[in-house]
Amino acid sequence: MRAAAPRGRSPSRATSAATERSTSAILRRPTRAAISISSRAPRRRRSPRSTDVRTIAAPRLVEFVTAIMHAAGCNAVEAATIARRLVDSNLVGHDSHGVLRVGKYLEWMHSGWLKANQAPTIVFESDAIAIVDGNRGFGQVVGEFAGSLGTTKAAKTGIAMIGLRNCGHLGRVGDWAELAAAVGQVSLHFLNTSNGLRVAPFGGGDRRLSTNPITIGVPVAGSDPVIMDMTTSMVAEGKLMVAVNRGDRVPEGWIIDKHGRPTTEPRDFYDGGALLTVGGHKGSGLSIVTDLLAGAISTGKTSDPADSVLRNNMLSIYIAPNVYDGEDTVAREAARFVAWVKASRPLNPDTPVLLPGEVERKMRSERTTRGVPIDDKTRADLLAAAESVGIASDRAEAMIA
Repeated sequence: MRAAAPRGRSPSRATSAATERSTSAILRRPTRAAISISSRAPRRRRSPRSTDVRTIAAPRLVEFVTAIMHAAGCNAVEAATIARRLVDSNLVGHDSHGVLRVGKYLEWMHSGWLKANQAPTIVFESDAIAIVDGNRGFGQVVGEFAGSLGTTKAAKTGIAMIGLRNCGHLGRVGDWAELAAAVGQVSLHFLNTSNGLRVAPFGGGDRRLSTNPITIGVPVAGSDPVIMDMTTSMVAEGKLMVAVNRGDRVPEGWIIDKHGRPTTEPRDFYDGGALLTVGGHKGSGLSIVTDLLAGAISTGKTSDPADSVLRNNMLSIYIAPNVYDGEDTVAREAARFVAWVKASRPLNPDTPVLLPGEVERKMRSERTTRGVPIDDKTRADLLAAAESVGIASDRAEAMIA
């Protein structure tokens, strides 16, 4: 086993395998009882618990989160990387993977699940394959290392596989598809959380799976890449956190309560309920194979209630068409195809057909101009996080005023 080389240097090969001890107990935090809501309850956009929302300029938010993470023990580069990627998730509209995670990150650091300033370790490497142990480091940093390693290998061999295991929260998986697309590469990413049991399998009434996202990115000549970034559950768990913070109900079909009954009250999820898979049995099948690819094939861990650590594992495949396609056939055909799909007559004249990734790019443009909307609960949580690491309340307030 050896420590990963700094970015920009070619790591030497190593073939030693690393193992991890499995644990017999799962850390559980008590949850407060929630009011059970019938699936027939009227849906409302806002409940009486609603909070106000204000906007904060993205650069100020990055500066604030950087200060929190730095004060928590991350070095300056790591703190800035975490902050930049969290805020970018907010910018593209994925608030579930944005700055509302800061408090959780500090909690996980305190518990030992997440460790600051951890260099990843390459435990196996060949020309086209690498297994990387994240050593419970921050996913925003370890993910960049793994993506750089994978795209570098694919640029030489045409295709590469990176198994990333034992990593902190990797954030928005679309980040890693965008990283590959930026250098002209196709990529596929399968992610699980070994201790993150959140989802009931089709036909089941309790949690057995994590949200198990799948992300695929395809560059398109002369245009933006197609980035399909989705969970195999109805939504990411973070969207339930957003709903709780804002006092919203969630749509029918997202979750069941602890008795297996449909509910629209997001708090029921945190009282022992479960998310459902997208597309019923089809999504359940995708979730199961994603868990196997991310958890087993990466040499990490599949969903396991006996794992006492909340860790991400991800299997990524990178494809560099320019290695085998000297005539740009791939790029031209991709461009022709997306143009053909986009030209479909819209059912609603005001709503054109969109490609995967277009909504996020539009949202990034809008929020870059107008600011990032932050509800009062998330803002209060950020201020509490800042205070917990020694940032004076008046300074914190001023930073995100």
